[in-house]
Amino acid sequence: MGRLFGTDGVRGVANADLTAELALGLSVAAAHVLGEAGTFAGHRPTAVVGRDPRASGEFLEAAVVAGLASAGVDVLRVGVLPTPAVAYLTGVLGADLGVMLSASHNAMPDNGVKFFARGGQKLEDELEDAIERVYEQHRSGEPWERPTGAGVGRIRSYDEGFDQYVAHLIGVLPNRLEGLKIVLDEAHGAAARVSPEAFTRAGAEVVTIGASPDGLNINDGCGSTHLGLLKAAVVEHGADLGIAHDGDADRCLAVDAAGAEVDGDQILAVLALAMREAGTLRGNAVVGTVMSNLGFKIAMEREGIELVQTAVGDRYVLESMKEHGYALGGEQSGHVIVLDHATTGDGTLTGLMLAARLAATGRSLADLAGVMERLPQVLVNVPDVDKARVATSEELTAAVVEAERELGSTGRVLLRSSGTEPLVRVMVEAADIDQARSVAGRLADVVKSALG
Repeated sequence: MGRLFGTDGVRGVANADLTAELALGLSVAAAHVLGEAGTFAGHRPTAVVGRDPRASGEFLEAAVVAGLASAGVDVLRVGVLPTPAVAYLTGVLGADLGVMLSASHNAMPDNGVKFFARGGQKLEDELEDAIERVYEQHRSGEPWERPTGAGVGRIRSYDEGFDQYVAHLIGVLPNRLEGLKIVLDEAHGAAARVSPEAFTRAGAEVVTIGASPDGLNINDGCGSTHLGLLKAAVVEHGADLGIAHDGDADRCLAVDAAGAEVDGDQILAVLALAMREAGTLRGNAVVGTVMSNLGFKIAMEREGIELVQTAVGDRYVLESMKEHGYALGGEQSGHVIVLDHATTGDGTLTGLMLAARLAATGRSLADLAGVMERLPQVLVNVPDVDKARVATSEELTAAVVEAERELGSTGRVLLRSSGTEPLVRVMVEAADIDQARSVAGRLADVVKSALG
């Protein structure tokens, strides 16, 4: 069996790849693995279970809840809430385990299962591997040890989670949002109630789009992966800014008053300066990935802030933050982690903090985001090549050296092997978009000839 867990839980087409049987089995396996690791020692275990509004989440939630309860775990069902809300509630309620059913920004037919450890932290790779191993053992016929009588888990709805999470968001804001008009695109997803409520309670005038989930329309032409509707709405309503989430609201992208996109790198730059001013930017550093725009790095160097770069993936950003004690990190895609207030990327929190900066300074988002110049970035995927030889091909190495010489200090080249497909990603940044396209095209041709 190939590894079920990816960088963000187990995902697949619901009822095809991700079946009720798989969701139930993984939940039972998780309970057994955590129990054997001593997580439940001395008390009756509890799990928090939430989901996004996908239709498939209804039966998958039932499967997860049944699996946990059958393994002797009490379950608090918090219903439709963002992924960071489930992580937060897992921590604040002292639960031993959190489970979120969502495929984030993926299309509606997909779904996923993500586990959180005590405190709302992501599971370690070793625990995920153990869950897979135990799941496979029992799927192959080894019987479970099952509690009976009073030993089975009890299930109850926990409706208080909504207000607890919103109160948490409001409580960590440095200032209120009076005077701001904000358009929120909720992607017909998990934040459709939470985000408008939080921004309204914080004092903003709120206009919502994409806030009518019906189980089928999540991420459909809206949200952080489709910003066209938000750009038009911000201009139409004369708003100060727009905020876009994805299906489970762990991402945040923004739009300024003129309808121009503000990406995750720009948001990080704005928040880094705000946190440094407030004395909360620990280590005077921000964590990004190797895909962070060169303009972001240049801006941070100019401002005297260190940019620490990791492999692509918010889990690697988080690992670096925790290891070195940094307070802020994230990705260009809008996964932003403010570690003092969240254990994972939180799109609603990010949007609130960005809006708070506008309110505190009286400056426009375009002005604030102007701290960095986003250099043109071209990404070309080269399929059907031997990605394992990216680092060893002399022909490819020579081509990269020549490209870097041509670009000089105002550009860069990055070649990455895909973690899930037989392809190589060629990324080129340059001060001029035509030059970036030209260099990327030439390198893509070399990748085909050298690795094909």
